[in-house]
Amino acid sequence: MPSTPSTSTAGAAPSRSRSWPVLLLMLVLCYAALDKPAWAPPGWLFGPVWTVLYGTIAVAGWLVARRPGRGRRPALVAWGVQLALNALWTPLFFAAGQYGAAFLDITLLLAAVVTTALLAARVDRRAALLLVPYLLWVGYAAALNLSLWLNN
Repeated sequence: MPSTPSTSTAGAAPSRSRSWPVLLLMLVLCYAALDKPAWAPPGWLFGPVWTVLYGTIAVAGWLVARRPGRGRRPALVAWGVQLALNALWTPLFFAAGQYGAAFLDITLLLAAVVTTALLAARVDRRAALLLVPYLLWVGYAAALNLSLWLNN
């Protein structure tokens, strides 16, 4: 008789749905352990801020994507580049503890967001305006990243 796979979960990896809260907890713990400047925001603020920002980033991209025209493609390429740089920052900063490399990444991200906003403005001014809070937050985060790099 063929054997059936074991239903035991001992030693099994946690489900993906349960791994996100663990990642968030680990990120908060890493941030809490850093020597932060007095002007650093509390750790609990990052989740709500990024939730709103990712929403505005998505809507900005959607506004550009739905408009026909020549300027759409460069704006969407820039949008993709800034999103990739954004995704790279967290593992560099938190997982690898590479604060210098993370600062380089966030500096490039800042330039990419400015470029995206400028290109998006040619297609749909509302998209560019939606990127302004993101631009401000990334600028603030870059200053914080630099401070943390220099102090840790």
